[in-house]
Amino acid sequence: MPVRGLYVIADTSQLGNARLPERVEPALRGGARIVQYRDKSADTQRRHREAHALRRLCTHYDALFIVNDDPRLAAEVGADGVHIGRADASVREVRSVMHAEAVVGCSCYDELARAVAAQEEGADYVAFGSFFPSRVKPDAVRPEVDLLQRAKRRLSVPVVAIGGVTLDNARGLVAAGADALAVITGVFAQADVEAAARALQSLYQQDDDQQ
Repeated sequence: MPVRGLYVIADTSQLGNARLPERVEPALRGGARIVQYRDKSADTQRRHREAHALRRLCTHYDALFIVNDDPRLAAEVGADGVHIGRADASVREVRSVMHAEAVVGCSCYDELARAVAAQEEGADYVAFGSFFPSRVKPDAVRPEVDLLQRAKRRLSVPVVAIGGVTLDNARGLVAAGADALAVITGVFAQADVEAAARALQSLYQQDDDQQ
């Protein structure tokens, strides 16, 4: 399954833990193609339970399920892949734990050189951002949108844009080459999560229709 379209991040620091699958399902009904489970707590049993539930949900909606920064948890619940950052395991280390077809994504912030190195190491996609102010990570680096264009010229793997993405600013990211939009509050903080997801996912249908 390609890394393309709306990529929602189920971050428990923002969504809370109560009924997490019920919070995520409207986004999947709206067309989200990828769900990442992000939980930095030490509650192993709860994390395992939530990851299992989200994996089942993603399977039902034919969406990719990615676990943030925990290849062992990902392997245990049968996730499609893992997303890693600067302080996490390497791509090679992740692949030593996960199944052969696992999708491995890598945060590259504002660093094209890091993305090139990640691709060479075997990453399946790279993510840049925060492109816009984000209340989730207010101190994150802020690359210019043209980084996406430069990345598309240098890389063969999909490029994901993250950070403060909303329907109002997403079109420019898609036009600059973002293969996927990673979103938290732009979907989950909206009054109608399903409608917000559908509107963002529709940008990719519009983009395909214009090609």
